[in-house]
Parts: sequence; structure tokens; C-alpha cells
Amino acid sequence: MGKLEDAISGSGFPNIMPSIPDMSLREKVACAARILANNGYALDIAGHITAMRPDGNMWCTPYGLWWREVSASDIIVLSPTGEVLEGNWDVTPAIYIHTEIHKARPDAEVIIHNHPYYGSLLSTMHIEPKIIDQQACMFDGDIALFDEYTGGVDDAEGGAYLTDRIGMSTAVILANHGVLIIGDTVEQATCRATNFERTCRLNYDALRLGDLAHEVPQEHRELLKKSLNTFSVDYYWGGEIREILSKDPSILN
Repeated sequence: MGKLEDAISGSGFPNIMPSIPDMSLREKVACAARILANNGYALDIAGHITAMRPDGNMWCTPYGLWWREVSASDIIVLSPTGEVLEGNWDVTPAIYIHTEIHKARPDAEVIIHNHPYYGSLLSTMHIEPKIIDQQACMFDGDIALFDEYTGGVDDAEGGAYLTDRIGMSTAVILANHGVLIIGDTVEQATCRATNFERTCRLNYDALRLGDLAHEVPQEHRELLKKSLNTFSVDYYWGGEIREILSKDPSILN
């Protein structure tokens, strides 16, 4: 068994890590917004994060606040069709991106949409990033390009059309628009979002240099994909949470 296989079995990762506080799903959504804002992922009040609740409703970031100022008490509750059930803020008109994917895909527990620079840059060229470094193996076989600009997705019909076109992808380039990320948990979706932006940046820089990058050989991707979507998520999330809470513990209020 090689080193990576050892890592997947649990013997190749640290046994001792700094702790983070237990958090509710609502608190995690607020933390995700702050983490992504700190990573340059957010564009003013654009973008939205939804997370499914056990009762079939969903938590959602508020429309009107920047992600960098969101706290847990700002997170609103939406019905499955996007109506505000609890909270003091509006819901984005683009909520149908989320409602229709949540309805159609049991795996879509958390959805993140925004307009990060490099993902949006590739979207202007209708380019789907390639798997050119080992971190990008997180998305092997799971990237889609929605290669037509249909305007804002502001009704259920538009959301259903998008959902049908992207299939079971977890990272989507939306032509002339931005990026869509889907995950099993808030932690995983947030990690995927920041990693996908890095993947897009590497791809763009490789294109500028003459498209000389070589893709990761297919036979080495499967184990990396599994590791990056499980163990690496925990370490990523823990570090990001420790940093943001050390600067502003009021996020959880």
C-alpha cells in the first residue's frame, strides 16, 4: 500500500488537531459566507448560500447584506419554493437556482453561488477548467459548463432548465455569469468553492502561458478525489473557522 492509500485509510493524517466549537447549521452558513468573503469570493450583495434543514425548509444567506458582514442571526429560513418563513431580510430573486436543484438532487444539501473573479473570467470564455493539479482532482468528473447565458434565473422554469443541464455536477461554470458549487455539507461546499476558484485561476494562468499545462493522469485521480472531499475538508474548515472566530467571534450571534 502506498502513502496516499495509507492516508485514505487514516494513517497518513495528523492525529491531533486544534479544536473548533460545535456549531449549528445556521451558524455554519454564516461562517461559510464570512470565509468565502475573506477569500475574495464574494461580489457586494450578490451570491447566496442555502443549506437544507431536516424539516424540508432551508437556511439562506440574506439578500441585502454583504457576506463579510453576515452573522448567524441574519440567516433566514425559506420554504422549499423560496418564500421567507423566518428572518428580517429579503431573499434573492435568483433563489430558483437553489430551490430547483435542491428538489431534484438528494445530494445537494448545500448550494453556493457567487461571482468569484477567476471562475467568472473562465465563464466569459465559456471554458471548463481542466484537472491540471492534484487539488483539482477534488472535481474529477464533476465539472460542468452551462454554456449559454439565459439572463438571471428568476423563476422556477429557469431553475429547472439549469438543473437539467448540469446533471450531477458539483462545480459548474455558468456562462457569462459566475460559479455554482454543490456539496453534502457546509464544510465540504465551502472547501470546494475556494478550491474551485484556485483551479480556475491555475487554468487561466496556464492559458496565458500558452496552454502548456499537463492534466493529472487519470489513474492517479480517484484516491486524491476521495481524500480531498473528506479528510482535507475537515482540516480546511477547522483552520478557516479558527481564523475568522479569532477575529470576530460575534459571527455566531
